[in-house]
Amino acid sequence: MRRLLDAGADINARDRRNQTGLMIAAQHGRPAVAGLLIDRGADLNASAKYTLSAIMLAVINGHVDIVRMLAGAGADLTLQGSGAPGFAGNTALDLAVARGEPAMIAAVRGES
Repeated sequence: MRRLLDAGADINARDRRNQTGLMIAAQHGRPAVAGLLIDRGADLNASAKYTLSAIMLAVINGHVDIVRMLAGAGADLTLQGSGAPGFAGNTALDLAVARGEPAMIAAVRGES
């Protein structure tokens, strides 16, 4: 990843499902990759299907460590999902509350 970025690869390039590398790292729980992309200036608020951003994907998939990273880096917590039931109109905090995990809720809020 570093080599690609050092060679000038587009940090916000999208795959066939319109997801960025940061979104994929957040969804699949890859904190080292997410951290590198955040440090290199990846768009924290890019969204794809159902208007889900990286922090929302991390919440949905239970990756508290990545949620903390994204919240700490300034991800927009006011973005709302769309489309599918369970996502439409919901923010990252709403999705965290729906999970019912206090650690996840605290992570979205930027609390330790």
